[in-house]
Amino acid sequence: MNLSYNTSYPGIDDLREGARRRTPRFAFEYLDGGCNEDVNLLKNTDDLRQVELKPFYLTPHQPPVLKTELFGHEYDAPFGIAPIGLQGLIWPGAPEILARAAAEHNVPFILSTVSTASIEKIGEITGGKFWYQLYHPADNAIRDDILNRAEAAGCKTLVLLCDVPTFGYRPRDIRNGLAMPPRMTLRNVLQICGKPNWAVRTLLNGTPHFATMKKYMPKGLNMKQLGAYMNATFSGRLNEEKIAPIRDRWKGHVVLKGVASEEDTERAIRLGLDGIIVSNHGGRQVDAGESTVRSLLSVAAKYRGKIRLMVDSGLRTGPDIARALACDAEFTFLGRTFMYAVAALGREGGQHAIAMLKVQLKQVMDQLCCHRVSDLSKHLLRKPG
Repeated sequence: MNLSYNTSYPGIDDLREGARRRTPRFAFEYLDGGCNEDVNLLKNTDDLRQVELKPFYLTPHQPPVLKTELFGHEYDAPFGIAPIGLQGLIWPGAPEILARAAAEHNVPFILSTVSTASIEKIGEITGGKFWYQLYHPADNAIRDDILNRAEAAGCKTLVLLCDVPTFGYRPRDIRNGLAMPPRMTLRNVLQICGKPNWAVRTLLNGTPHFATMKKYMPKGLNMKQLGAYMNATFSGRLNEEKIAPIRDRWKGHVVLKGVASEEDTERAIRLGLDGIIVSNHGGRQVDAGESTVRSLLSVAAKYRGKIRLMVDSGLRTGPDIARALACDAEFTFLGRTFMYAVAALGREGGQHAIAMLKVQLKQVMDQLCCHRVSDLSKHLLRKPG
């Protein structure tokens, strides 16, 4: 197990501060913020950290084993890298950096449809060992072509996103010109001038763009036209009628991401899906919604063992991973932690974050006297109050 990480950045607060220092404000706020007043963003982390675990110090103990089976593959840790849009805006080359680190550490990397690296590039970097998250296009011909490309690139696990029927209301992004249509303000230009490292690397990597979607975009779109095109392309919500034909044609595993209710879990099972990711999009869609850990607890109480249960949103650290697993998640995904790390440390960021999380999780399990991650539920002492 590779546990080498940069000891100058041993915690999530160090990484977040490093990211803040090295990126323009508009890019950092796009990563860091939630929606509306950030209520659910804060609730995600606050509720998760109310979970308490109980150690059994005098029981016979073997060293922790982080290896976890999921969809017939044994990963080296029970966590992966969640999909994030516009990763290259936050730090140039971010999706490529994270995909490479995930492949080296044998953990899953999920590529978003609206990230800044193409399906083909990530397939090449990972040797086809990646997951792909589909924003369902309004045009079924585009949908089918994207699925064909993902399959050709070696992807075996398709993630269907269900929690973006509309784009979240994000005041920071609106002020910063990152709403649709995007715009570059004088303030943004001045922020870029204050971050020369980011600016130079962006010049070397090229302007961030929706690499997977480039093939389908008319040439010569200005910023306003690009916004209109993206809104039209991804208009409409995911429903059972859209999921069923995808399940029928996709040869690998299909996961529904953005589940926050027992009702949608029931529908996923009825549709024959292989797993769900309980998520509220990192607190970026519904400020009045429930925290992810509370949704997880209610779903797991009824459906654990009937469908593979995963979770993201609100997890930042190794102890957070342990808390989520103790609440009956079988696997976890983190987004902001990895992007903070890449923004703070560049090419080292992906390897650093994975190694740091492994060390933190291993320490928690050692302290609890827990041998396997599947045993963490036995250590659950207190749920969110």
